[in-house]
Amino acid sequence: MYNWIIWFHIISLVSWFAALFYMPRLFVYHAENIENEGFVEVVKTMEMKIYKYIGLPAMWATVLSGAYLAFEIGFSGNGWLHAKILLVVILMAYFFSLGRYRVQFLNSTCKKDGKFFRMYNEVPTILLLVIVGLVIFKPF
Repeated sequence: MYNWIIWFHIISLVSWFAALFYMPRLFVYHAENIENEGFVEVVKTMEMKIYKYIGLPAMWATVLSGAYLAFEIGFSGNGWLHAKILLVVILMAYFFSLGRYRVQFLNSTCKKDGKFFRMYNEVPTILLLVIVGLVIFKPF
């Protein structure tokens, strides 16, 4: 059963990161084409579907399967696991911030520009590199 949970965890993680990488990219297009109403309406639909139908379920699947795996291996003496959990909590906060920006775009109140979202898009990449490094190398 353990290997199936690992498989599910990895598939969920890949799906979640697809949303984490694509949402800020959509925000770039949204911010830079704000005057093009037809385009913006299409992007709003894409943002909603990616966030609600891909990102949220994948995030919860990743977190719940990860929690199961963490309990299976145990928490004591696994400093790398504590660091990983902290980074996942930060990643969840990042994901929910994407939801906040999505609502701001929906209400036409977002003041951020495309350059901001290009930079913001790098956050999940950096976290992914560190999280995968912790899992593989278990430095603590």
